[in-house]
Amino acid sequence: MRTLSEALVEATAVLIDAAVPSPGNDARLIAGHLLDVDKLQLFLRGDGPVPAGFDEMVARRATREPLQYILGVAPFGPLDLKVGPGVFIPRPETEVLADWSVKSLNGISAPRVVDLCTGSGALAAYLAHERTDAEIAAVEKSPEAAAFARLNLPAQVQLILGDATSPELLAEWNDSCDLVVSNPPYVPETPDLDPEVYQDPHEAVFAGADGMSVINEMVDQIHRLLRRGGVTGIEHDDATSELVQQVLRSHGGFAEVAPLSDLTGRARFVTASKV
Repeated sequence: MRTLSEALVEATAVLIDAAVPSPGNDARLIAGHLLDVDKLQLFLRGDGPVPAGFDEMVARRATREPLQYILGVAPFGPLDLKVGPGVFIPRPETEVLADWSVKSLNGISAPRVVDLCTGSGALAAYLAHERTDAEIAAVEKSPEAAAFARLNLPAQVQLILGDATSPELLAEWNDSCDLVVSNPPYVPETPDLDPEVYQDPHEAVFAGADGMSVINEMVDQIHRLLRRGGVTGIEHDDATSELVQQVLRSHGGFAEVAPLSDLTGRARFVTASKV
């Protein structure tokens, strides 16, 4: 009988040949998902049988289909978010923005929050998990992505299908929000990224030649929604920190414009407050 340990070795070799960045880890995650066990329990089952569907999932991963799409779930902080084709896969670095967002609300009771370009609902769901007293709206333009957000967001969050740059969006919330946060499309158009990136929805990833087209249009909306002293946090490409800071400063309605780094020290977010 072919054991799980043998299958993991074979799967790792297949994924290495496919240039998957973390072949051994991905093989173990697939097996653990199918068996519903953690890494330690997986090790203890090394002499056991191979779970049904394991080879098929490994073959899909070898085509560079994102692991999260294969498993149907993406971890995000304390949450496991449902994902699949049609929705942007939340990345670990966005947890830095989520954590900053929660801390920015310290001392504010029943805060009002808007998550623009919510995608899978990652930031809004994280905030709702940490601040059960918050009033939260999550905005998403894509019906396909919004369908996943509905699965991930608690009843506390109002999901709005709409354009994050529209002046009519949430007009009744203008000048009242304590926080507006966004992980918008921000990658400059380029053909040389990892294959997995191109399986995310194109409109959720790329934003023109410089990666700034959505952020440029969204700044007015952020300013409209925030109350005086309210804050915003925006995720951006690792090459556009200065551009995002410049857009916020030149607007004239923001102060305390500052970069925020991810866990590797790269400037990946900009924060600011409304004057």
